[in-house]
Amino acid sequence: MIKNEYKVVGVMSGTSLDGIDFVYASFQFDGTWHFEIIHSETISYSSQWVENLRSLVSFSMEELKEMDNNYTNYLSLRINEFINKFKIEDVDAVCSHGHTALHQPDKGLTYQIGNMSHLAVLLEQLVVCNFRVQDVSLGGQGAPLVPIGDKLLFSEYDFCLNLGGFANISMDMQRDRIAYDVCPVNIVLNRYVKELGLDYDDGGKIASTGAINNELLEKLNSLEFYEANYPKSLGLEWVDKNIFPLIDSYQLEIKDILKTFVEHVAIQLASKINEKHKVSVLITGGGVYNAYLMERLEKYSNNKIIIPSKDIIEFKEALIFGFLGVLKLRNEVNCLKSVTGASADHSSGVVFLS
Repeated sequence: MIKNEYKVVGVMSGTSLDGIDFVYASFQFDGTWHFEIIHSETISYSSQWVENLRSLVSFSMEELKEMDNNYTNYLSLRINEFINKFKIEDVDAVCSHGHTALHQPDKGLTYQIGNMSHLAVLLEQLVVCNFRVQDVSLGGQGAPLVPIGDKLLFSEYDFCLNLGGFANISMDMQRDRIAYDVCPVNIVLNRYVKELGLDYDDGGKIASTGAINNELLEKLNSLEFYEANYPKSLGLEWVDKNIFPLIDSYQLEIKDILKTFVEHVAIQLASKINEKHKVSVLITGGGVYNAYLMERLEKYSNNKIIIPSKDIIEFKEALIFGFLGVLKLRNEVNCLKSVTGASADHSSGVVFLS
C-alpha cells in the first residue's frame, strides 16, 4: 500500500571498511520529500571481518557464496542489535546495501554480499536490498546510486560530494541528474596508514608532515580513468590494478605517500567542483574529518564548501539507501539512467518478505 510516511532502517557498508552504518529514519511525502534521522550508529568490524572483506576480490565464486551466507547471518545479528538497542518497534522495511564483493560493470558483473533472502526471515522484517544488480543487467554501471537521494532530499545544493572509500559527485546538468565516481580516497589512505598500526590518519596530521613526490603525483593525475566520460564508477579491483602498484613502485615513506595522495585527491575533486562558479558544495563522508584534505581542497577551489551536521556527514549514504528502499516499495524510480548509463530509469532492488 502506498503511504505518505515510512519508517525504515537503512544499512550501509562501504569500501573503507570502517564499519556498518545504520539509521532509523522517517520519510514524509507532501509533494516533496522530507526526512528525519531518528537514530544512527556505526558498528565497527572486527579485525577478522576487515580481513575477510578486504580479501573478497581474490575469492573464488564458491568461496564468495559461502561468505555471502556468513555475512548475511552476521548482518542480521548487527541489524537486530541496532533495532533492540534503540527499542525500535515501527519498521516498514529494512533497506540494506550489503557489502560490495565484486564490481565489474563492463563485464556485466556486480555482487554485494549480505543480500540473501533469509535475511528477512532472520530479522522477521520486510527487507529491500540488492540495489545494483538490475542496473548492471540494463547496461548501467550499477553505481553511484545515491544521486536520486541527492536530487530529492538535498536539492538545495549545487554539488553533493561524498568522501568515503571513493569520492563520488552528484549534480543537476540541464534537466538530468549526473553523478559518477571521481577518485579513490580512504580506500588508499587507510591502506597505507595501517602500516603504521593505525586505522586512519587522524585529521590528516601524518599527511601534512610529508613531502609531495611530484613525479608520482603527475602519474596519478594522468590515469586514463580521469579522462573518461561519465557514467563511470570505481571498484577495489581498479585500485588494486592501477593505484597500489604505481605507488609501491616509488618505495616512499608512508607520510610522503599520504601527502602525495591527498594532493592528488584534492586536485581531482577541485577539477570537478570548479566546473561551476560561486556555487554550494555539500560534502559528506568520513573524508570530511581529514582536515588536511579539506584544507587542500579549499586551496584549489573558490566555491562555497558546506559541511553539514554529524548525522548527515556520517550517515547520508545509509539514509539514502533507506530512501531507495522506500521508492522501491512505492514502485517509483530510484535509479537514474542519466547517472548509471542504464537503458532506462527504473525501480531497482529486491523485496524479501519475512
